[in-house]
Amino acid sequence: QVQLVESGGGLVQPGGSLRLSCAASGSILSFNAMGWYRQAPGNERELVATIISGGSTNYADSVKGRFTISRDNAKNTVYLHMNRLKPEDTAVYYCNALRPGVHYWGRGTQVTVSS
Repeated sequence: QVQLVESGGGLVQPGGSLRLSCAASGSILSFNAMGWYRQAPGNERELVATIISGGSTNYADSVKGRFTISRDNAKNTVYLHMNRLKPEDTAVYYCNALRPGVHYWGRGTQVTVSS
């Protein structure tokens, strides 16, 4: 059973930074891709960033240049480094892992950007 546990969320002022972590119960190299999604109240869940097994990354236009996804294979952990945060980044952030035909999800971590 795959478990993904997010951490690092919290309250931050506009312009601030946070680093989210997603710890997997097994080797992250066993997944085709891992990523971060977010869901704000009243909105659908949306893709934020992904990193595939080969290391290539992809970002939503709204976060390009501000967010960076990375991974530590030895720690089985994927990170989302978030800089220059905006109020519209406020959401629950979910970690996702993909194997052929199967998505795994964490429970999410709340990020609130407010002064």
